[in-house]
Amino acid sequence: MMKYPVVIFDWDGTLIDSEARIVLCMQNAALDVGWQPALSYESVRDIIGLGLPEAIRTLCPGIDESQLQLLKERYSWHFLEASDQAMPLFPDVEEGLKRLQTAGCRLAVATGKSRRGLNQVFEETGLAHYFSASRCADETRSKPDPMMLNELLHEMQLKVSDAVMVGDTEFDMALAENAGMDRIAVNYGAHHPERLQKYHPVFTADQFSDLVDWLLDVSRR
Repeated sequence: MMKYPVVIFDWDGTLIDSEARIVLCMQNAALDVGWQPALSYESVRDIIGLGLPEAIRTLCPGIDESQLQLLKERYSWHFLEASDQAMPLFPDVEEGLKRLQTAGCRLAVATGKSRRGLNQVFEETGLAHYFSASRCADETRSKPDPMMLNELLHEMQLKVSDAVMVGDTEFDMALAENAGMDRIAVNYGAHHPERLQKYHPVFTADQFSDLVDWLLDVSRR
């Protein structure tokens, strides 16, 4: 019996190394709409994990709704259609998902991506079959509001103690905390490890295989 029958993963920065592509596409989108000042790499990296409207409002204080909508459209075009920036899986991700699934874990995704964006990367990576359920920011409320986790639990007919959230940003940690859910931090993603520790994760992983080993080991105790 697994301690956590369900493991819910963030996507960007947790399963896939998409930071460079997200940053470049957001910077190009801002240039397209004439936003000033230019967006720094660090400022864009800091909003990875939020829903797109929330990310833009954070990056571009005072932006009006028409310009926000245009920036959203340009970002989506750059990310989904124009960019050739590679987005490799982090080491051991597919093997780790297979190990968890074989051990009896159900897997899910809670992401700041749009449904269109998640479906595209599901297709590109071939990982969709590992996940029983998923929620995207354009289907519910953005992180750190707990709604997407509550909806996943309802869909999977589970209680909050059955699940653990895995992520690389403060938004993931706060999402789980707001839902009353245990959380695992990964140190190789967008936010500095010190920022994640404020949320008291039950485990912190330096690489993906570490968290899989821990999840399997804690279930044997």
